[in-house]
Amino acid sequence: MTPEQQARQNIDTLLQQAGWHVCDMLHANIHALRGVALREFPLNPGYGFADYLLYIDGKAAGVIEAKKEGATLTGVEVQSARYAQGLPASLPAWRRPLPFSYESTGVETHFTQGLDPEPRARAVFAFHRPETLAAFLKGTPAGSVNLKTAVA
Repeated sequence: MTPEQQARQNIDTLLQQAGWHVCDMLHANIHALRGVALREFPLNPGYGFADYLLYIDGKAAGVIEAKKEGATLTGVEVQSARYAQGLPASLPAWRRPLPFSYESTGVETHFTQGLDPEPRARAVFAFHRPETLAAFLKGTPAGSVNLKTAVA
């Protein structure tokens, strides 16, 4: 197994542990679960292939760029950001460019939330669960409490 294949195998496992349904394009069903990660997704001409395209509730929401273990992830966010802009117009998306991007070796992972006022890559311990990203998309932080209704 090549280092790149090992990294993708680790990423598959991490995504599954976070509640994502991981599949190849040939077996794609964007409604299989709330979160679906499609491997090797072809983007618009000139944009290449996203290692993973993330669907939440049937709409594209993000990408993952996989690198071999030991690769430096700093600077790779430029590549991920490019992929986030390359989604074909005919496909459903939460917004364009896609708001979430990850870079991962399967051991180390960086995350950029394009919804932040000043987006930047940050190290994370795990991939977000689909429901957490869905809450970000809807403007409600996951696990937040409405103090008005909580006190009443």
